[in-house]
Amino acid sequence: MDYVSALLPPTVMAVFFGALITVIVKTQGGANKAKEDAAVDATLARAEGAHQAAVPAKDA
Repeated sequence: MDYVSALLPPTVMAVFFGALITVIVKTQGGANKAKEDAAVDATLARAEGAHQAAVPAKDA
């Protein structure tokens, strides 16, 4: 019975990991894809703007 207790946690974790990957793959795209992409683009633009404002420009 020691082998069962040794194999059970990795097996359970593997099953949950497989289910997580399945959910992630199935939820990609769909009706909200454009809205999610726009939100990511806006966040990246804000981060880029903040980074440029924090770094002083070098004069040539």
